[in-house]
Amino acid sequence: MINIASANDQSELNPHYFSREPLFKGRPKVALVRGPIVSTQNALNNEATPSIALAYLAGFIKDKGYECQIIDAISEGLNHYWDLKSRPGFICHGLDFEQIVNLIDPDTELICFAIMFSGEWPVIRYLIALVRSRFPRALIVGGGEHISALPEFTLKDSLSIDICIKGEGEQVLFEVLESFKDNKDFSKIGGLAYLDEGDNFIETSGVTRIRDVNSIPWPYWPEGYLEKFWDSGKSYGVQSERDMPIMASRGCPYQCTFCSNPLMWTTRYILRDPDDLIREIEFYIKKYKITALQFYDLTAITKRDWTIEYCNKLIEKGIQLKWSLPSGTRSEALDEEVLSLLYKTGCNYLVYAPESGSKNTLKKIKKRIDLKRLTTSVLSAKKQKLILRTNLIIGFPHEKRKDIFSTIIYGLYLAIRGVDEVTINIFSPYPGTEIFSELLQRGDIVLGDDYFYGLTSLNSEFSNLKPMTCNKHIGKTELAFYRLAFLLTNYLLGYIIYPSRIVRTVKNIYLSTGDSATVFEHRLKDLFKRSSPGGLDKF
Repeated sequence: MINIASANDQSELNPHYFSREPLFKGRPKVALVRGPIVSTQNALNNEATPSIALAYLAGFIKDKGYECQIIDAISEGLNHYWDLKSRPGFICHGLDFEQIVNLIDPDTELICFAIMFSGEWPVIRYLIALVRSRFPRALIVGGGEHISALPEFTLKDSLSIDICIKGEGEQVLFEVLESFKDNKDFSKIGGLAYLDEGDNFIETSGVTRIRDVNSIPWPYWPEGYLEKFWDSGKSYGVQSERDMPIMASRGCPYQCTFCSNPLMWTTRYILRDPDDLIREIEFYIKKYKITALQFYDLTAITKRDWTIEYCNKLIEKGIQLKWSLPSGTRSEALDEEVLSLLYKTGCNYLVYAPESGSKNTLKKIKKRIDLKRLTTSVLSAKKQKLILRTNLIIGFPHEKRKDIFSTIIYGLYLAIRGVDEVTINIFSPYPGTEIFSELLQRGDIVLGDDYFYGLTSLNSEFSNLKPMTCNKHIGKTELAFYRLAFLLTNYLLGYIIYPSRIVRTVKNIYLSTGDSATVFEHRLKDLFKRSSPGGLDKF
């Protein structure tokens, strides 16, 4: 049982960086740290996945000559769960705090934390404070989605952090290392936030981006790192024996009001050269004998010509792998020709993200899609025998029952027409989004641990009938009921109308050693393993 201290308990642990003497001479040793997964005890969709963010950061700074250690509490503690004493009903998946700190090389001079999910902030804040107490003279850096969205709040809520990196991290982290090495001022580096000697909040500039994405070194995966996930059957989306994380693009060109992309990546969208992507794939085939690719992109398919070129190069090179797009994609680039190529080249799981069946909501959230065109693309994809998921959201602050019923009816239509998974989640007011900013200004959101834990529990536990919501027209329980009823109806319809799925699911859960056709099957497999004798290891 771990007791988490409040932020105010940390103040004496932080000798201000700007008053500390230089720690070393030469290139500093670096530790890149990811904390454990935080979830409710009954969470169903908080799966452990490899950290492509840490792998990219490590690959970049190692290429620049810096010694780098990756400490991933999740990979090192797969299937280890422990309770949070200060938050009954919440657990962590991965190493505990002491184990994480003990893995950091005692000679480490710069420790960088990747903080993606704001819902995990209270736990990571305590971990950072503990690291500060063990490494009082090291430079502690934070980066990731949470940091980029709330840099000032984070610095004042955790006095143990010296510097925040906003947005894309590789180049900025390298510049921080160079300045740290030479004992230079950080104020000339773009994309940083920190508190000066007078505890005034300083931002050096907005988010900076790397122009030539093809020049970014491929991710560095430590020896045995990926194998831990493969051996435990953990992956991002659908599962095969050896799933490889990969990215074909950076950023997203759209400005949806519920997404934090503009603050993290800006709206500058950059696709890699297909040849460079193919070379990376061939390298992984040779080194790891991979069986599938999982694209971690925010929006992997937006340009039709690029997609066709990528698929044709897979065919030319004779690359025969499964590959999936579990994050969601746009419909505009997916006509019958492209969908046929996707199926021919091994795409085994395709996710569409219409978000809503309400035209009013789509306009409000700036989701610039034509619902009819998207539906046509979805139905064409089913004709190509692709396994599909569609993502839907209900409970946006403006929505009334008419909007929500439109989304539910649309989702049921998709399920009846053969979409394998139609998910409905309740709107999550995430930091860094346009809607979040509006809610914060109106006082509908108060930043604090209750809010952050509320984010964690919102869509991870479907039996939760009192989720954190931001809709004043419809009650929490009613929204939770709609979500749960839809979930059950969606899968019930799918298995009744398409009974062959029953055989497939039973086979994949109980008989297959590697594959799952859908995320639902993947979660059922994981749940089955956890509930079997010896399947759950608790500290």
